Amino acid sequence: MKCYESSRITRRDFLRNAAFASTAVVCHNQIARSASGTRRKPNILFLMADQFRGDCVGCGGNPVIKTPNLDSIAADGVVFSKAYTSTPSCTPARSGILTGLSPWHHGMIGYGRVAGYYPFELPQALRDAGYYTFGIGKMHWYPQKKLRGYHGTLVDESGRVETKGFISDYRLWFKQQAPELNPDATGIGWNDYQSKTYVLPERLHPTRWTADRAVEFIETYERKEPFMLKVSFARPHSPYDPPKRFMDMYNEENMPEPVVGDWAARYAGHDEPPKSNLWHGDLGVGQAKKSRRGYYGSVSFIDEQIGRVLTTLKKRGWYENTLIIFFADHGDMLGDHHLWRKTYAYEGSARIPMLLRWPESMGMSHQRGKTLTQPVELRDVLPTFLDAAGATIPDHLDGKSMLELVRGNTKNWRPFIDLEHSMCYSKDHWNAITDGKFKYIYFAYDGREQLFDLTKDPDELRDLVAHPAHKNTLLQWRQRMVEHLSERGEEFVSGGKLALRKKRMLYSPNYPTTTS
Repeated sequence: MKCYESSRITRRDFLRNAAFASTAVVCHNQIARSASGTRRKPNILFLMADQFRGDCVGCGGNPVIKTPNLDSIAADGVVFSKAYTSTPSCTPARSGILTGLSPWHHGMIGYGRVAGYYPFELPQALRDAGYYTFGIGKMHWYPQKKLRGYHGTLVDESGRVETKGFISDYRLWFKQQAPELNPDATGIGWNDYQSKTYVLPERLHPTRWTADRAVEFIETYERKEPFMLKVSFARPHSPYDPPKRFMDMYNEENMPEPVVGDWAARYAGHDEPPKSNLWHGDLGVGQAKKSRRGYYGSVSFIDEQIGRVLTTLKKRGWYENTLIIFFADHGDMLGDHHLWRKTYAYEGSARIPMLLRWPESMGMSHQRGKTLTQPVELRDVLPTFLDAAGATIPDHLDGKSMLELVRGNTKNWRPFIDLEHSMCYSKDHWNAITDGKFKYIYFAYDGREQLFDLTKDPDELRDLVAHPAHKNTLLQWRQRMVEHLSERGEEFVSGGKLALRKKRMLYSPNYPTTTS
């Protein structure tokens, strides 16, 4: 437990902090209330999970996964079937949520540290709109306990320590509850492809802790202001470690096999024995199914805990006046195309679930239960919240309110969404664009291209770049990419053509250098 060994806090300090972690949700009610507060604005319940694939919800058509509570949100709201994360790894995705901006404009085009400060950020914007804002679970920004406009947070950082002496609220609580136990006793790494049943009591699992704190928040909330509550689960991101009853919910035989495209042989090789944190390699169908069993169990565990949060909301009589959203920061390849983890343009990595349920007072009851196919992205979360709050949506945001699509205002919606990721595991840094029907990918290091017809080939099994029948389609999408990247200058587009880029660029010139 290195995070404790490196800390210089005294036992008295530790116990005080541990006590705070278990009681902070109650203590927030002791803050002075706003004299002008009102409940006329809807509450906002902001649910998210880490590394949750877009095809792993029952309401999305998966016949194996068990997600009845997420499905209930969809039945009482809408499913966005073409929802994406523009930069499919944790921190740049969270910058998009935080700012309402595209990757180039918020500055993170790869996996790095979320900027210390943006002039306009989601928690502060909702606070300024009259909301009490509270965050629970994984934040994954820097510094790790920075509030960014939240009135308070209780964080689970998955063992991550980025400043000397940092201990997350979850680990403080764990040490208080089970001082003799190791929270990492299950023995799977944070980027491991393997799965294993959680070896500790279920009540100690971080998924349960996150939901428990959310339930406490709703049960004890007595302020006059509407709340914006972020509940951010650190799973199903590896380790794939659900409690036994959720592992037993599935068997390996029923797990879907990984899909492998006619272009994926380049990713089949791997070290022997395989490294636990590998990013590519054909480990066989059997191993992929074992991994998926643990992943599916983790998904269903999250779903049950979300059900507890929804039940508590209903008991308080607030369900009808709450905007509820669920989405993920990115997906997980789980062996598809011999790839693991994330950072890829492919559907397993870049497509995410996006469920939205709005209050009864907004009307639009005829839209409930529908699936909407316009391309949406994480940048759309902030303007959606502002729309629900009746606040002004600044013109500088790249995102749009998804409530406009629910209202049927589709005419001016974006024709496609941009995706990208800087070099991470290899030299394959790429840019992509998709309208949910076709997807074009450009690999800037060597100039490779891929084109997929997602309507006919949703698993991206056939790369159409070399097919003569799709020559004009390829030219059309390539030109769209040229136009999209043209604002970035000669390094990206030279002489009207996509340029090769041999060097890694992690941050764009728009990445903020100020911290406050």
